[in-house]
Amino acid sequence: MSLHDPGWAWFEPAGAMPAGDGEPADPDLAKAFARCFRGDDGGRVMDHLRAITLGRAHGPGASDAQLRHAEGQRQLVAYVNALIERGRQAG
Repeated sequence: MSLHDPGWAWFEPAGAMPAGDGEPADPDLAKAFARCFRGDDGGRVMDHLRAITLGRAHGPGASDAQLRHAEGQRQLVAYVNALIERGRQAG
């Protein structure tokens, strides 16, 4: 059973997870992300998040758990970045 099965619906707040196609359940969410990160401070925060996640390489001694944790962080930062870009394009 996956997290998106109806049996797990009680576990997540309404609108928290993207719809099945990766789009947020709330159509105005992307615009909210764009507004939140539009200024210099928002850009600085996103630059920092990209640097510590997307720009970080793990050495050959990294454990499976470390790699999985890092990949989760990267996915979240990429998702936030995609919402920001989508919100900017939507105007």
